[in-house]
Amino acid sequence: MDCLFCKIINGEIPSNKVYEDEKVYAFHDISPAAPVHVLIIPKVHISSANALTEENAAVVGHIFVVAAKIAAQLGIAENGYRIVNNCGEDGGQTVPHLHFHLLGGRSLQWPPG
Repeated sequence: MDCLFCKIINGEIPSNKVYEDEKVYAFHDISPAAPVHVLIIPKVHISSANALTEENAAVVGHIFVVAAKIAAQLGIAENGYRIVNNCGEDGGQTVPHLHFHLLGGRSLQWPPG
């Protein structure tokens, strides 16, 4: 499979790892949109939110638990943060592997884009 995030998970492409367990991998975004910008991805390849099923959806709950841990670890939990998932081309998804952006470290505006 020629997936950028699968290659990062497998160590074929370097990343600045923040967190890893048996289900997910998290790393700093190379083009941050906020002072803290971490990508959290499932280790199993799921192409987008549209590909979630009853069988694989539990990883999303785990990702949110991990996001809270990372937010506390990076000092943004108290003031707040945003978790974003982009789905499909119009949604802004640029890598076809389910991923969540953890953004914080400044006041985030709404609407985002």
